[in-house]
Amino acid sequence: MWQDERRLQDFGDLCRYRDANAALPQASSHRVVFMGDSITEAWGTGDPKLFTDDVIDRGVSGQTTPQMVLRFQADVVDLKPAVVHILAGTNDIAGNTGPTSLGAIENNIKTMVELARANHIRVILASLTPVARYPWRPSVTPIESIKALNDWIEAYADKEGLVYVNYFTPLDDGHRGFKAKLAIDGVHPNPAGYAVMSELAKTAISQAHSQTP
Repeated sequence: MWQDERRLQDFGDLCRYRDANAALPQASSHRVVFMGDSITEAWGTGDPKLFTDDVIDRGVSGQTTPQMVLRFQADVVDLKPAVVHILAGTNDIAGNTGPTSLGAIENNIKTMVELARANHIRVILASLTPVARYPWRPSVTPIESIKALNDWIEAYADKEGLVYVNYFTPLDDGHRGFKAKLAIDGVHPNPAGYAVMSELAKTAISQAHSQTP
């Protein structure tokens, strides 16, 4: 009920970071913004060392890609980063804001990429992390949809010359679920899982900074 009320009042969660955004200092030449859902939001506590030196966490728990599109201007473009890291789509597959299609998710990711590039922001596109079962949506069978979306993300990043970061493979338990020792619930990383992801993210950020915007 709380989630439903929140969506009715502020579907895109534009209020979530409004005050924090207003309080930010002027962007450095190397600012990075992480756009995403709960996996991104919890990253700030799972590995706070990553979010220093003008690396900014703008994840919102439960969000789907249409919600991220709505707040992309306020939570990414207006912050004037050099790089944006986009990790999105798992909650769409879970059906958090209703039924959707892979094509619709792909279009929303494209929209975020195009908004970033139109504003001279370099883009890191991340694979979805493994999920065998969503605890809050046990009827959903996500394995094949995650594979299909990850295949598309990798191909799209290659086609568009974007930095691609593969979180899926090192977190995969061999059955396309999340390694138990790296997750808290089969969906969200624990600190050890975030440590794995952070090393990959740092490499991707270095690659993105070396690109021409």
